Amino acid sequence: MAIITFTSPLMHKDKTVYGVAGDTKTALALAEDNKIPIPFECRDGNCGSCLIEVTYDNPEKKKGVMLTDKEKSTLKELGKITAEEIENAEVNDMPPRYRLACQFIARDEDVTISFTGNPGGAD
Repeated sequence: MAIITFTSPLMHKDKTVYGVAGDTKTALALAEDNKIPIPFECRDGNCGSCLIEVTYDNPEKKKGVMLTDKEKSTLKELGKITAEEIENAEVNDMPPRYRLACQFIARDEDVTISFTGNPGGAD
């Protein structure tokens, strides 16, 4: 089971939800189920409007989740991922700090998901 805490300036307080073991809901789907206002447009990894920052409560227990080609491309366009981070994710299963909520699935790990509320993470 994953414990996922969502935090944003749009929210009055942080909200923690539980990801059921074996569930493959994305962070965006979990946010919607719990009325957490992550912005989104396409749900497909193309637009970048659901940019999130993922912090692992126990960095030694990060679970590598493959980045889709769309997600890599979108994160590169947004300037949120480097070639080194992509290689580290693909070769060493070390996930990058920034992800797209429509693509990110928390596994058996506790994470904090931060978002600005502005599409693409713009401040």
